[in-house]
Amino acid sequence: MGSRRLAAAALAAVAFFVAAPVDAQKAPSPQQSAALATYERALGDFKSVLAERRRQIEAKQPLPNLPGQALYLARVAVISSYKDLTDVTPSRIGRPNKFEIPPAYFDADIEPLVEEYGRLFDIMEAPPAGAQSSPTPFKDVVDLAVAIARAKGLAPEHAETAGRISLGLFFAETNGKQNVRNARSNTYMGSFQTGPSEDRNGRRKWEKIKADVAAIDPHLSARNDREEARARGTDQRFNHWTNVRNGLMNAHADLFREIPGIVKTLPDPIDQMKLFQLIQIVPTPTRSALKSGDLLNYRVSSPRIMRYLRNNSIFAFGQADRAKTSASYREIFAAMWLFNRKFEKAIARYAEIKPR
Repeated sequence: MGSRRLAAAALAAVAFFVAAPVDAQKAPSPQQSAALATYERALGDFKSVLAERRRQIEAKQPLPNLPGQALYLARVAVISSYKDLTDVTPSRIGRPNKFEIPPAYFDADIEPLVEEYGRLFDIMEAPPAGAQSSPTPFKDVVDLAVAIARAKGLAPEHAETAGRISLGLFFAETNGKQNVRNARSNTYMGSFQTGPSEDRNGRRKWEKIKADVAAIDPHLSARNDREEARARGTDQRFNHWTNVRNGLMNAHADLFREIPGIVKTLPDPIDQMKLFQLIQIVPTPTRSALKSGDLLNYRVSSPRIMRYLRNNSIFAFGQADRAKTSASYREIFAAMWLFNRKFEKAIARYAEIKPR
């Protein structure tokens, strides 16, 4: 009798554990249902705007002003609403995706939609007729940055770091595509996405150091003279060489002097690139953070600065991120995960260029 009781108890235990997962499945809460509905609506809107823009392009219809803005906002809404969904329903967090977006923010099943998003931007941001491209766009970025850094007094080792960082900026701004337009702005154009005033400022600063550059690298100086002549009478933002040169001189050249200290504080090359990208996005607080002596713990709390960060895909996705009213630079670096893949590509490209 005792053995039969034990067998019956064992069967009951097995039955409990088999049934438990089914019994544990609960109906979604109102919060979960609302989050799912919001995500499905955002996904439908994303599909709709992609299809509309594709139809307009193939029919050769005039596109609206800033034709990429609606696509960008729809993509942000998809990622944001998916993060809100996974926050309340963690089981929706799925497999890794080819874009290396954290799975809590992105459903890998919609990869084809984001690929179509990229193809549409390639069309809308194609260089204008007459744009002056370079057969060596990546090498140009590195060579210019190294020469400028040397003219600013850096040793060769740290000048090479400037070259690698600048290549990261090229990928961050345009995915490594030269002379592109901007489907979300009528101001920022070219390989380094500068506005007219930034381009002019970079040209003025270049004139002040061009003799120093010529003394350090006569070959590069001769190349510069050829490109200047080639771009004469045109918008220098659509000559790859001059736009990279002017963009670096406008925003980054003076900061190159700080590279020895930056490397000690931020030994990770990707973090170094993130810092210089933040000089593009929020220059004033980033310079203040560097001067503070405690870069990573320096906090920003200005609503205007937080808005600029969000407009550049930092703290932009999901209610929790968007609710932040302040952030340290350590938190900002961590939130720049959308840039990681671009910077990894830049590092790989730099490794190919470096033996030059």
